[in-house]
Amino acid sequence: MRIPLRSLSFSALAVVAIGAAPAVAQPAPPYAIVIKGGHVIDPKNGRDGVMDVAIADGKIAEVAAAIDAAKARRVVDAAGLYVVPGLIDMHAHVFHGTEPDAYLSNGLQAVPPDSHSFRSGQTTLVDAGGAGWRNFLQFKTNVIDVSKTRVLSFLNIVGSGMKGGPVEQNLTDMDARLTAMRIAQHKGVIVGIKVAHYNGDDWNPVDRAVEAGTEAEVPVMIDFGGHNPPLSLDDLLNKHLRPGDILTHMYGHVQGRYPIVNGQGQIEPYVVAARKRGVIFDVGHGGGSFLFRQAVPATKQGFFPDVVSTDLHTGSENAGMKDILNVMSKLMTLGMPLKDVVAANTAKAAAVIKRDDLGHLAVGVEADVAVLAVRKGEFGFIDSSGGRLPGTQKLECELTIRAGQVVWDLNGRAAPDWTTMPVVPQGSTARPARRPPARP
Repeated sequence: MRIPLRSLSFSALAVVAIGAAPAVAQPAPPYAIVIKGGHVIDPKNGRDGVMDVAIADGKIAEVAAAIDAAKARRVVDAAGLYVVPGLIDMHAHVFHGTEPDAYLSNGLQAVPPDSHSFRSGQTTLVDAGGAGWRNFLQFKTNVIDVSKTRVLSFLNIVGSGMKGGPVEQNLTDMDARLTAMRIAQHKGVIVGIKVAHYNGDDWNPVDRAVEAGTEAEVPVMIDFGGHNPPLSLDDLLNKHLRPGDILTHMYGHVQGRYPIVNGQGQIEPYVVAARKRGVIFDVGHGGGSFLFRQAVPATKQGFFPDVVSTDLHTGSENAGMKDILNVMSKLMTLGMPLKDVVAANTAKAAAVIKRDDLGHLAVGVEADVAVLAVRKGEFGFIDSSGGRLPGTQKLECELTIRAGQVVWDLNGRAAPDWTTMPVVPQGSTARPARRPPARP
């Protein structure tokens, strides 16, 4: 028998309506990624132990002893691995271009940043002097603004940048005022000033860089050497540089520069005095600036670097340097503890360039994270002279996250099983949309 609708009670209508209602959608998990069970080393925040790290909206959302995996859309198992802030390379050369005879300033010997950074856990590369005030905007347009890697700059005191040869000897192109003006226009992206390759017998480039650095409130990095006769390293460190300024290539022994370890195998007392007054010592490995004959006696006397960097270019990456993890592994082999090596590539490097938003895993900061393995075995490390040092441990990057996005995943730790992937044709002739760069 058909019952008229008006004869149904309100309760019966409610039952019918409820029965017909669609299921309520469950809320999405609040975290995009949770990295579980890794040993977190976050020197700035005093973290050194096994804990979980959650990421949401491109930022660090939580760091805790145990975060519920159900809160994450993706879970990364990091048991047995180290979870650290994204690494900062404070001395790289990434002003890559095709200009002939341009060396590391829009030249072919510089390295495209994204081709090198993420596979070794780096999320920030600081170009050390490739651009000067004249061509910085070209560098910004062609490299900084289009890289997924965060690219920063030490501006060369030479206005035309690091083009090599006579260009870098031109005192008339070393203008402190114009250098400081360009830095003021790009505060936070230009984080310092670089002096390199000048072989004159005077202090003009150093003093002009320090003048510009004082006006712009940024540090100066010095690649010192090539002078004939050599200028005094003591005078550089203790008379010309300020606290917070940087000597790079600390373990080098190049022509025209006195080394930090003397002929008797001792650290020069004036080098120790310079560190006490706040001068920063940076590895800057490069292709010719890291010798075990300097590094071994120096580290045996406890003189480890403040900052570990690569001096990345096509020559160094294919020689003894290789990448930042190889350089960090060398320092570990020489006795530098892992947590100190990590600090030198994260919190310390960030402090030197005055970017306190980088190099740590505080809640709310951009989620730049590296997951590292310490491999055990028989390894060999090569210095700039071709000499070999054996070692038993070596760092390897398993996963890199930049601004909350997985950008390197060596073994698919953040990837779903292939059987869960949709059955769709792969490949297209359509060009993908250009992705806007992450914030520097």
